[in-house]
Amino acid sequence: MIKKLSFGTMFLAGLSMLVLTSCEKDETPATKPAINGLELGTGNNHIAYIGSDMHVEAEIIAEGKINTVAVEIHREDGAGDEIEAEYTDYAGLKNASFHKHIDIPAETAAGEYHFHLTVTDMEGQTTTVEEDISIEVSTDAEKPVLSIANAPTQNQVFNAGQSISISGRVSDNVGVGGMMVALIKNPAEVTEENVILMYLNYFQDKTEVEFNATIDAGAEYDKNITPALIQGANAWQSGAYYILVRAWDTIGNTIDSQLYPININL
Repeated sequence: MIKKLSFGTMFLAGLSMLVLTSCEKDETPATKPAINGLELGTGNNHIAYIGSDMHVEAEIIAEGKINTVAVEIHREDGAGDEIEAEYTDYAGLKNASFHKHIDIPAETAAGEYHFHLTVTDMEGQTTTVEEDISIEVSTDAEKPVLSIANAPTQNQVFNAGQSISISGRVSDNVGVGGMMVALIKNPAEVTEENVILMYLNYFQDKTEVEFNATIDAGAEYDKNITPALIQGANAWQSGAYYILVRAWDTIGNTIDSQLYPININL
């Protein structure tokens, strides 16, 4: 005899199947992160120089959203200390253009190294790509050439909202690695925490670059690659400031401009 099912029983059974199916879909893990187009060193030459930094760039795709991106560099023969760095500033993104400059300490031994880039997503899945690199002693001691085209007059006063600008050109016999323009209160102490960045950029395969740095007095955000709030140790103050332009080549040779004194009136 065929047993008849009531509408209520059929409804509950169907609902159970729907819930079960939904749960199964929710539990399906996302695809592991993908790392594409990895570039290491100037022009992707896979060379880093002791006492300088190494350009690292890659495209990251993470369906499960990025949690951390980690870099590890170690000797091929396993000797010596490892160079490690971990970044969380891409957390929560599904797609990111990873671009960093990894410091190579002055005490690093020259030789052949393994480079690892690891992306971990929010679900705990990881993907690692590996490349061989060479860490070398630089034979180039020539500093970049820096010229200023336009700058504020000495002790020029800038009121809140007025634009502070400086422009010029940087060139180098090997290649311009990067440059920054900063407002500083204390010329003897230039750190990321106590300057107001007017400009920051890194370059690839360029022996000459022109720059035009500008910021409004009292601006809420600086001109970092990812703009940051101007607060805390580098919060705006009325009084004397200096503009400093600093440039470096791909080997790590650095040049500073003269200091350009200005006054801020907020």
